[in-house]
Amino acid sequence: MTTLQSVVRRRRAVAVAGAVSAGLLVLSACDKPTPVATITVGRDSVNSEALCYNDGKALDAESLRKCSKKADDAESIKVGQDQTVRIGVDPKIADAGWILLVNGRPASDLSKETYRTLPSSVFFAAQYGTQGETNTLAVQMGDDRSRKGLWIFKLKKA
Repeated sequence: MTTLQSVVRRRRAVAVAGAVSAGLLVLSACDKPTPVATITVGRDSVNSEALCYNDGKALDAESLRKCSKKADDAESIKVGQDQTVRIGVDPKIADAGWILLVNGRPASDLSKETYRTLPSSVFFAAQYGTQGETNTLAVQMGDDRSRKGLWIFKLKKA
């Protein structure tokens, strides 16, 4: 092996070691990921980590208020008139129980399942107070006495 090949190999080894070290440093600075909620309509789906989450512990009213202000950053999906909206949640959310909120109002009972469906009419009908072009669907982990997380999505009329 020539001296040039030896130098090139040494540089590559140093570069790889540096990249691995930098990657580990970046990962150590990250927050622990939260459980995920997913909305599926037809073949399209969006998912999101929590806008508000305290590792499964109850959130106070101030935290929830601040969290709700982040709703503008929510993932959005288009919903057609006769489509079914499917909501899937991480088992960690299901184990704690969860409810659906449409425009801030309860739209379901507490569930411990990982999957639910709703007809699109729930999101765009005057009788439900959701006749706008865009409505908010929130997954709330826990019941009203012990809110543990909040995932928010925007449903847009197709």
